[in-house]
Amino acid sequence: MMTLLDAIGWGLLILLPLANPLTAVAMFLSLADDMNFQQRNRQALQSAIYVFLIMLITWFAGSAVLNTFGISIPGLRIAGGMIVAFIGFRMLFPVQQVHEAPEVQHKQDELDATPHSPQTVNIAFVPIAMPGTAGPGTIAVIISTAASVKSGIDYPAWILMVAPVICFLLVAIMLWLALRCSGSIMRLVGKGGIEALSRLMGFLLVCMGIQFVINGIVDVATHLH
Repeated sequence: MMTLLDAIGWGLLILLPLANPLTAVAMFLSLADDMNFQQRNRQALQSAIYVFLIMLITWFAGSAVLNTFGISIPGLRIAGGMIVAFIGFRMLFPVQQVHEAPEVQHKQDELDATPHSPQTVNIAFVPIAMPGTAGPGTIAVIISTAASVKSGIDYPAWILMVAPVICFLLVAIMLWLALRCSGSIMRLVGKGGIEALSRLMGFLLVCMGIQFVINGIVDVATHLH
């Protein structure tokens, strides 16, 4: 049981800075402004379900994707690390606000085109789930972890089947709760608080990304010798 909790803890430690539900809160509020309470709750639940499915499919299909395209683990680590570091730099030094992202603008245009029926526009998959929560950095890290963690060596096989599912489910639940309470969260911490926390997450992502790149380079150097 302790090994399972350890695996879940490490998984959440890696995923939460990447998923960053607070950024999704700001994005959700900017797009769901004209929706009623029930519509917002429906979009929040759908977003959480989409995030869970994206992460779950990525974990179990990651190795197949690598084998299909002939991508090595060191190559994926270096590429994924660069993506994660880039996302971290954008969070540390934002050139645009969350509501100014292209995906958000496109959805806002759709909502503006249907002002009397905002429920017909789905914001759950794009941009809340993808790329807002389970974006390229999250996917790259999940695939890299799935391909590099060895069954029976790093963790028992049953833990590698159970722990990821629990981790993804917990992230999805956190996202759902954050979106459900988005108004209260915004009133409590404000935009300034969300930006401060996002910058802290950005710093962590830069460190994680650089470490992934270092690990990939070390793997390449080891194979060359």
